[in-house]
Amino acid sequence: MKEPAVSADPTQVLAFETDCHIFDGCGFPGPGLHSFLFEPLWGEAGSNAYFNKPMLLALLGSVIIVAFFWAAFGKAKIVPGKLQMVGEAGYDFVRRGIVYETLGKKEGEKYVPFMVSLFFFVWILNVWSIVPVAQFPVTSIIAYPAVLALIVYVIWMSVTFKRHGFVGGLKNLTGYDKSLGGVLPLIMIIEFFSNVLVRPFTHAVRLFANMFAGHTLLLLFTIASWYLLNGIGIAYAGVSFVMVIVMTAFELFIQAVQAYVFVLLACSFIQGALAEHH
Repeated sequence: MKEPAVSADPTQVLAFETDCHIFDGCGFPGPGLHSFLFEPLWGEAGSNAYFNKPMLLALLGSVIIVAFFWAAFGKAKIVPGKLQMVGEAGYDFVRRGIVYETLGKKEGEKYVPFMVSLFFFVWILNVWSIVPVAQFPVTSIIAYPAVLALIVYVIWMSVTFKRHGFVGGLKNLTGYDKSLGGVLPLIMIIEFFSNVLVRPFTHAVRLFANMFAGHTLLLLFTIASWYLLNGIGIAYAGVSFVMVIVMTAFELFIQAVQAYVFVLLACSFIQGALAEHH
């Protein structure tokens, strides 16, 4: 019986044998957690200083975003060229469609640059999943959504206490309302844990889980297409390959939606921080 090739080093990507097909006596080399582990491109795995593929993709994504907007707006014209038009369309989508709709123009204007940067950064980290050679969504590693959610959390808490003061900020976070009467203590405890612990956690996990699941499904159908490519299994391989195309198209949609939702939630948190307490 053939077994999938397994690396002794747990930091390496565990690949499957390219000559492993159905009816050849080898089991299906399905994707798993090993599909999200990468051998360091530089440095020692497990050390405090190493550089791997997801880090490289995150860095490249940052460079691409900066380069794009620099090229689009570095020499902005009254009559925009094609690149400037694309840049303006993307900028206005986030500014008007998310920030203004959630925070209003007056309060939201100062947050537009951050939210635009956040949207396109999350989107490009997601879209690496379907880019040839890269083929990996960086946000499927929990550390990246967690850090982005932490940045939003720090801004949210800062705005809350800056706007309302310490006591007012606590009232804002706990949903303090004297009209609730006897259930007020229970509501305050629930609201406090929801705002301080649950919301930032779910903010990160929602993005991570969707990208993790999407990448796993893409790997599943891609590997299955190759594995089934033998004898009568060729017919099933064709169906699996169609699913790869369908899932890729679906992932394109989900990648944009998850970037939108991540920024929308960030705006809603800040909107709650700016809301006047009654």
